[in-house]
Amino acid sequence: MRHLINALRQCALIGSLAFSTSGAAAPMYQVLIGSYTSEGNSEGIYRMQFDAERGHLDPQPLQVIRSHNPSWLTLDLNRNRLYAANENGPGHPDPVGRVSAFMIAASSGRLSPLAQQITLGDEPTHLALSRDGRFLFVSNYGSRANPGGSLAVVPTAKDGTLMPVTQIATHKASEQHPERQQSAHVHSAVISPDGKTLFVSDLGADRIFVYRYDPSNAERPLTPADPAVITLPDGSGPRHLAFSPDGLQAYATLELSAQVVRFDHVDGSLVQRQLVNLAEDGDASRHSPGAIHPSPDGRFLYVSDRAETNRILVYAVDDNGMLREIQQRDSEGREPREFAIDPSGRFMLIANQKSDALVVLERDPDTGLLGDTLQSLPMGRPSDVKFIDRTQSGG
Repeated sequence: MRHLINALRQCALIGSLAFSTSGAAAPMYQVLIGSYTSEGNSEGIYRMQFDAERGHLDPQPLQVIRSHNPSWLTLDLNRNRLYAANENGPGHPDPVGRVSAFMIAASSGRLSPLAQQITLGDEPTHLALSRDGRFLFVSNYGSRANPGGSLAVVPTAKDGTLMPVTQIATHKASEQHPERQQSAHVHSAVISPDGKTLFVSDLGADRIFVYRYDPSNAERPLTPADPAVITLPDGSGPRHLAFSPDGLQAYATLELSAQVVRFDHVDGSLVQRQLVNLAEDGDASRHSPGAIHPSPDGRFLYVSDRAETNRILVYAVDDNGMLREIQQRDSEGREPREFAIDPSGRFMLIANQKSDALVVLERDPDTGLLGDTLQSLPMGRPSDVKFIDRTQSGG
């Protein structure tokens, strides 16, 4: 009975997100698109309307927020906030890495700028929010070998203000790759489902660093865990990490070795269970795994593979957690940097960065397979996709 009640509550919440210009109920959702503005014709963050009956994005944005390189977006719908990583650095129109905060109007979804803060690092490429909403964990990729990348901790205030960076963490590079691993390059930081642990993927170090989160220490909320590192193959280049919906599994893309690794999530740490090779021909240079997301029901895992392949890989997750490839689907563009499944589960929206397009694919929720291409919408250098789904919380 409890499961039935929860399901009915979720249906009611999803229904509350529907908008209709005709006054009748319609499966309309709002979606936010992050982008790169330092090249191409993008202006910043785009708020758009998605028709989940037809699988169609309205070409006319509801709103455009001008912002420098807002390449990654993180939502905090409990507090009606949006945070954007401004992936700036030397050579860009704005050479300073920043994070920006916006208020989301609960009734309309309209965005209003709140605050901005520097991240004390170059090219902040990823943001994660603590489960209590008190801190942002910023991944400064730092493309230059000197000083390289770092993890920055930015406190947030109840009024939306972003406080100055209160903690910086740096790592030692593995130096395996002659160009991309001569210094640390923090690519993502992901909080555990219970909110107690932060897993930091450093592409330059071939490690996932593990930190315990203690909000009672406002100056230094992160301390190294025991064990403090998850060691990965030399030259593998960990990029992004995602947890299964039940929190028992975690998955990571290894960008340089063209692999996906599956972990058991045990006692606040990760235990490697499976390593999947994406390069069937053995040539990892033709591949570049990037985004990784499980389906909402946890039965399938999706991975974008860029470089020469430009595809979405689909894996079925069996009862023991093992990954089994069931599909390779062309992304219908170049450099599928990010993607998202819409709240109905029937469509996938792909940000094909280097072909300047958003692509909508059909998705079968039962089989997990991706189907026909329904739309390809021109968009300058799209880099991230976030549906405003109030049945989900946090970033």
